[in-house]
Amino acid sequence: MGFRVFYLINRSGECVSSTSAVAMSPKQICEQMIARLNSPDDYLGILDDEDRVVQILPEPEQSRYYIEVPLEAAKASYGRYVDREELLELILHLPGQLDERSIPGLTYKPW
Repeated sequence: MGFRVFYLINRSGECVSSTSAVAMSPKQICEQMIARLNSPDDYLGILDDEDRVVQILPEPEQSRYYIEVPLEAAKASYGRYVDREELLELILHLPGQLDERSIPGLTYKPW
């Protein structure tokens, strides 16, 4: 099962927009992308085949990541904080269709 990723790696200036997202497997995402999220300004988006997204925002000072499923129509998202090990496990086991039920324990947060 594959996904597409878009991201900003602030330190290196690397940026791939959601319209130019790159195909990657969950294993490739874990091996090639997570270690690069080192700045609070970095982000990683994972898209499924229907352009639904899971976003990952690092918080390096707290040694954690915020993982969320944004719901544009509701002007809200479902998210929670995870450590690196939990993040890797979640990515490796993402279902083919992403939504707020894809990740256990998410909390609703209006924008």
